[in-house]
Amino acid sequence: MSAAIARVVATEAALELMDKLRKRYGPLMFFQSGGCCDGSTPMCYAKGEFDVSDTDVYLGDLNGAPFYMGLEQFAYWEHTQLIIDVVDGNGGMFSLDNGTGKRFLTRSRLFSDEENTVLHAS
Repeated sequence: MSAAIARVVATEAALELMDKLRKRYGPLMFFQSGGCCDGSTPMCYAKGEFDVSDTDVYLGDLNGAPFYMGLEQFAYWEHTQLIIDVVDGNGGMFSLDNGTGKRFLTRSRLFSDEENTVLHAS
């Protein structure tokens, strides 16, 4: 098994929406919202438009867009792979997908015991 196990991946539909948003706004970044106004949803921003704190966890890149999550929320999700998908609907109020008729959605799957072992060894 490869030591490079992705903590976050994107579906083909998510990659297509990201390409459209990138053409309009330039480089992108994501932050997995932990609640409040937009619930728990992946929020898409123009890169640099959201201040990442020292306690946020970098999970990886989605087609060149860095993806972050707060440390406290990561404690609940560390055993899962996040799968960023797209569904019909309105995006989060501050997310770039708002107004496109599509919104990003986080799905997940539990890592296998073998994957967890590799992730915790690195």
